[in-house]
Amino acid sequence: MENLSSCPVCGIKIFTLFLKSNDYFLTNEEFSIMICASCGMKFVNPRPDPNEIRKYYESSDYVSHGGQKNALNYIYKNVRKYSIKKKYKLVKEHAKSKKLLDIGCGTGEFIFFCKQMGFDVQGIEPGEKPRSFAKAKYHVDVEDETYLDKIVIAEFDIITMWHVLEHVHKLHERMNKMREILKPGGTLIIAIPNNNSWDACYYGKFWAAYDLPRHLYHFSVETMKILANVHQFKVDEIIPMKLDAFYISFLSEKYARGKQNYFKAFINGIRSNNFARKNEKNYSSLIFILKKAEN
Repeated sequence: MENLSSCPVCGIKIFTLFLKSNDYFLTNEEFSIMICASCGMKFVNPRPDPNEIRKYYESSDYVSHGGQKNALNYIYKNVRKYSIKKKYKLVKEHAKSKKLLDIGCGTGEFIFFCKQMGFDVQGIEPGEKPRSFAKAKYHVDVEDETYLDKIVIAEFDIITMWHVLEHVHKLHERMNKMREILKPGGTLIIAIPNNNSWDACYYGKFWAAYDLPRHLYHFSVETMKILANVHQFKVDEIIPMKLDAFYISFLSEKYARGKQNYFKAFINGIRSNNFARKNEKNYSSLIFILKKAEN
């Protein structure tokens, strides 16, 4: 296990316990989430090291990569089809050319769609099974994370990380790398769960987007802005992911009650989005459009 001695965002060495929760998805192990006394960043501490963390992804039910047949996964896959088109529109809007890097591309559906639409795509995926699946089914170029070290020039016009940054152990190194390999004026798109959302407050330690210990960091609008500023990115726009409130509520209901309640989860998804409309857009998940300076 790794013990952090300072906040992973601002570096201050004063932090306290925010809450204890469990890995409700797989192992039921308990983990601690700390909160920085300065910037308010929440993070898992102590946490599994990069080798230890692998076992927490080893399940056929991990919905990003799994092939299980149940109601929730059926909903997820259909929503994913809709979301891919929305993501593509966003990428098309901000891309000055068509050189795209998607980090954490999973089984490759998003980059395959972008490739069909004329983009020159490169995927990065640390998981061997989803990486192999993407190559075999979609014939897209997907490499493991070590490929990032081989990129030494400002090569990409746009980089996307859809619910990936919260998994990355070396946060500042990754942000530095993104800045290094983006072309001047390029765009970094980061989607993250928002721990200041209504559903996060309502479900507390059972909030599915804590996803301990796979999610190492728990961002808010404020802490994401601080991280962007540290790495000299300008926050150009913040976009809500309204459907995430429903999906996260579906999982949270199961974790909190021990059984699924689709109706209540649906109602709570509506309540979360209604709250966000009136409270500085604190939706369950948010997309940050970050811009690199032209020079």
